[in-house]
Amino acid sequence: MDMVNEALAAYPWGIYLCLLVAPFVQEDAAVIGAASASTMGLGAPLWLFAALVLGLSASDLWKYWAGRAARTYNWAERFSQWNGVQSAKNKVLKRLGHTLMAVRFIPGTRIPIYLASGFFMAPFGRFTLWVVVSGMVYAALTFGLFHALGEVGGEKAKTIVPLIAITIVLAVLLVQYVRGRMRKSSAG
Repeated sequence: MDMVNEALAAYPWGIYLCLLVAPFVQEDAAVIGAASASTMGLGAPLWLFAALVLGLSASDLWKYWAGRAARTYNWAERFSQWNGVQSAKNKVLKRLGHTLMAVRFIPGTRIPIYLASGFFMAPFGRFTLWVVVSGMVYAALTFGLFHALGEVGGEKAKTIVPLIAITIVLAVLLVQYVRGRMRKSSAG
């Protein structure tokens, strides 16, 4: 711990720089690391949070633009016209906000959806808004759990937060399904 304190004294901005870069390497580790640093007093919690959200957002936006760049290839443009791809595009773009909130909490889905959002040419402003909001929610939940439960209990957040998010997403989908069925029955 003395080495950490010495490093922080010599380079007080270093932890914030790490949080800007860490999401490009491993997003969940960056979030847990930032929340842990916050509980240990290794930086100002607000600045740790801000650096983390900025890093998460930059990492996500990079993935969007990588997907968008793929459209410059002729084969990719032809591929985008396939029926299955068009169907996926319509589903993602129709519920872009819901999709981006959900994938933030479902392991293994973020990168493909962010790349697909760029490939499908999702409106950049809407995409940006939702990745920033979802990043803030994810970071706030993790910071809150780490501060409420302590560092050891906060590690369990890695399991708890996705379960909570999946439950919320399923509840929203269920409500939408029931509403759709009710509309069909009242119209028919």
